Amino acid sequence: TTFVDPSDPSNFGKAVKENTRAIFVESLGNPKLDVLDLKAISAEAKAAKIPFIVDNTVATPALLNPIEHGANIVIHSLTKYINGNGTALGGVVIDAGTFDWANGKFPEFTEPSPGYHGLVYHDALGPAAFIAKVRIEGLRDHGACLSPFNAFQIIQGLETLEVRMQKHSENALELAEWLENRDEVTWVNYPGLKSSKYFAEAEAYLPKGQSGLITFGVKGGYDSAKKIADGTQIFSLLANIGDTKSLIIHPASTTHQQLDEAAQESTGVTKDLIRLSVGLENLDDLKADLEQAFTTIDKSVPA
Repeated sequence: TTFVDPSDPSNFGKAVKENTRAIFVESLGNPKLDVLDLKAISAEAKAAKIPFIVDNTVATPALLNPIEHGANIVIHSLTKYINGNGTALGGVVIDAGTFDWANGKFPEFTEPSPGYHGLVYHDALGPAAFIAKVRIEGLRDHGACLSPFNAFQIIQGLETLEVRMQKHSENALELAEWLENRDEVTWVNYPGLKSSKYFAEAEAYLPKGQSGLITFGVKGGYDSAKKIADGTQIFSLLANIGDTKSLIIHPASTTHQQLDEAAQESTGVTKDLIRLSVGLENLDDLKADLEQAFTTIDKSVPA
């Protein structure tokens, strides 16, 4: 695996090697909240004759369809916004059927499969070759079969995805603007803010809303951020995202604590960073909850 700075689409083309099998990105990154130029990255993938795979979990289909911007394959964690209540586990793979698997780079689609009676996937199924192989061999061999009850819960969530994502986005934008004006806060990252370095990309790719994740830093760094995350009453201290209820976490002391400082920062995590997954609650209640949590820190401490 080769990692690149995704902010410059040409980096993907430069990093392609003889054995590179795909380009993989998040449409809206977590926790960096970076919005990528999908069309430009798609062009790099096409030039290299490899599939372009996009994880669209944070943006969701309600806000962004990567296939419209050149993605060949889209994946989602159904556990997050699509389910919407944090009670079910699942994932989905969506094949646009637009990639040429017979271009000479992928013999597993053009030669007889020893795992399925000598089937030649591309000859038999054409554009559906990839998703058929995922179902026929991948699902069979790895056993990642969604239970009926999890499927039921996820379908229930899917029915309200459109209206929920509108509200998640509205609440997150207003809360991000409020945080920008708080004395305790040193910086705020939300792609819908005009101050965001991803604002232009967000306008282009996420005009219907920028989803519900916010990250921000506070004075006092690590200790202050940890106190705030521990001190909320409406925001639940959980590592998940995408619930209808609001969630908070201090990644440096939880999800990323096993990494050293340099490795944390390479993923976008700094000591002072707090991540919010903004839910559907009343905004005044959410602001009041953060406000009371801010009282636990010493505002005179420098950032």
